[in-house]
Amino acid sequence: MLMITGATGALGKLVTARLAGRDDVVIGTRTPGPGGRRVDFDDPSSLDFTGVDTLLVISAGAAEDDVVAARHEAVITAAEKAGVGHLVYTSLSGDGDHLTYALAHRWTERRLRRSTLNWTVLRNGLYAEFLAAVAAPGPDGTIAAPLGDGRLAAVAREDLADVAVRVATNPAPHAGRTYELVGEEPLGGPDLARALGGHYEPDTLAATREAITTAGQALPFQVPMLLSTYSAIAGGFLDGTGVENNKLRELLGRAPRSALKVYSETVGN
Repeated sequence: MLMITGATGALGKLVTARLAGRDDVVIGTRTPGPGGRRVDFDDPSSLDFTGVDTLLVISAGAAEDDVVAARHEAVITAAEKAGVGHLVYTSLSGDGDHLTYALAHRWTERRLRRSTLNWTVLRNGLYAEFLAAVAAPGPDGTIAAPLGDGRLAAVAREDLADVAVRVATNPAPHAGRTYELVGEEPLGGPDLARALGGHYEPDTLAATREAITTAGQALPFQVPMLLSTYSAIAGGFLDGTGVENNKLRELLGRAPRSALKVYSETVGN
């Protein structure tokens, strides 16, 4: 049996759609539908992995580091106790260590390495769809995101879903492996502006922080997350050159989707 957690998130929905109709797949969510199981990372008593051969753990979502670490500790401990055969975890690309949200991912990877489980880590690059959210043009077509002269090796979320399905449905060859999965087409502000027929006039980090805070749509811990993302892109840390042995194309078995096309289509929707 393959169980998928985090199935209600954007990546999880793509994964479950690819596995729809299989009777050996179980969806674990806080409020499960027919045939699913209740899996609440904040309630360890709900983590029943009895009979699970492979557990695909899609990261427990944005929260403070201690919350995410506690969630992942509970899941890994429960998997060990239930005798799960293999745990596949969606992590963050290796060039993302300058991001404020990297710590919980690296903690989880370390916990897996010292666990009793067979495991595989999928180090996902930042989504092209995420780039569309944080570097969308304003009403006049100007992209003001503070990306500087940097670029992001963004990757289509659907490609990462395809890789996750491939690994989780046949995990044995991937045991003990950590795969870097970043885009092959690093995108900068000028590239994004040209694709949309607009202009790129990057703002400062300070002005961006003020705009995010004033808008009131981000939780307090999310503000430094966003700012560290902009800063890391602008500093040239996320353009793909800091990742050794990118496995995206190999695990897809084809060329990756165009991140620029995904960006443009997502902004247009």
